[in-house]
Amino acid sequence: MSKEKEMSFLDHLEELRWHLIRSFASIFIFAIIAFVSKDFIFHELILGPSRTDFWTYRMLCELGEKIGSTVLCIESLPFEIQSRTMTGQFTMHITASFVIGLILAFPYFFWEIWRFIKPALYSTEKNLTRGAVFFVTLLFVSGILFGYYIVSPLSINFLSNYSIDPSIKNQFDIISYVSTVTMLVLACGLMFQLPMVVYFLAKAGIVTPELMIFFRRHSVVVILVISAILTPPDVMSQILVALPIMLLYEVSIVIARVVVRRKRKREQRLAKRD
Repeated sequence: MSKEKEMSFLDHLEELRWHLIRSFASIFIFAIIAFVSKDFIFHELILGPSRTDFWTYRMLCELGEKIGSTVLCIESLPFEIQSRTMTGQFTMHITASFVIGLILAFPYFFWEIWRFIKPALYSTEKNLTRGAVFFVTLLFVSGILFGYYIVSPLSINFLSNYSIDPSIKNQFDIISYVSTVTMLVLACGLMFQLPMVVYFLAKAGIVTPELMIFFRRHSVVVILVISAILTPPDVMSQILVALPIMLLYEVSIVIARVVVRRKRKREQRLAKRD
């Protein structure tokens, strides 16, 4: 009898507790590293999209030069970042450090949770879910990079240049700025997990490609609503988040189709053996 089968319910709870302790400890450790790396984290990373020398703005300008247009060049971001409360900068220092720690520790965090879940799977299920940690991490990192290099800078550019009257100057609070950037980046990282979610649901028989195709129109509305909730109140950010999610939805349909096809073939082989 295997070790997993011999474990009692309390033993499982104890094991889960240690997995969670190690997971949250990794977030805490990375958060401390981010906290002491204040200059790089804030000046280079978080405040990077607020300056015109940011990588995305430079690439857009180079693209504009190649196509002979200066429209894509972002020469100024007309806003200032201020701290209007006495504890504003310190609070944002702690909050941003925690968010950075969460992002950096996410692969290890998921690996620890997966280590707890994996022994409960059958051998065939373990083989079919091989590489889950890699693909979840890959999608998460892709979403984070997309949110940081695409959604955040374009949203900041749109919001900083939006004006209802020339006499009104944009002076953003540090809490508002950091919250907007972290919300956009984390939202993209989590939303990019859609293909993996669909994969596991298809494996469990909960989702089928036919079902996803039937609800395709409904999914567009749901994605737009979710994008509106997760992003700042501007159409630009909502569209930038919604478009890749719609593309991932189409990719998820293909994934569900492949999973169902393999499942049916396996069932047919087992039926022939019987």
